[in-house]
Amino acid sequence: MFEKLKRKYLNKQTDEHLKKRDISLRNAPLKRIGFLIDENASTDFDKFYDFSKDLNLQRKDVKMYSFREVKKKLPTLVQNQINNKDFSWKGDIINQNANEFLDIPFDVLVGYYGNDNKFLDVMISRSKAKFKVGFSGCDERLYDLILDVKPNDFEAFKIELIKYLKILNKID
Repeated sequence: MFEKLKRKYLNKQTDEHLKKRDISLRNAPLKRIGFLIDENASTDFDKFYDFSKDLNLQRKDVKMYSFREVKKKLPTLVQNQINNKDFSWKGDIINQNANEFLDIPFDVLVGYYGNDNKFLDVMISRSKAKFKVGFSGCDERLYDLILDVKPNDFEAFKIELIKYLKILNKID
């Protein structure tokens, strides 16, 4: 019952953040990109840094944050990671590093997950990113661009994202 109440508040948080979203800068060119990654979709973060070279970005202009449903019992060196325990029962994010990540005004933020994930939906809606990219099957209200590829097909994702970023004049 507690989880059901928590998910209800997560939906409420998402709706509240969507009402406050500023879309006036969504046409800005790409200078910084962020990836919010579900670890069920990918754990190879180096491929995202390699992909940034295709976008003519330096490594310092790429930030990643990952989500894991349940925290591992073993200690980990991963700092940019959040799990379901980092959300209060009211749906607020209580992880300071995650809040700092979400306050960065990325030119593009990619929600790299394909299934329904209320925790990641709250994070995407809370982000101050100017332009948001997601995958089909997610909450369409959160994104400016939805790619019809599967998150586990990274090569197709790269091709599609580059194609649309060029069409939208975000990259040359």
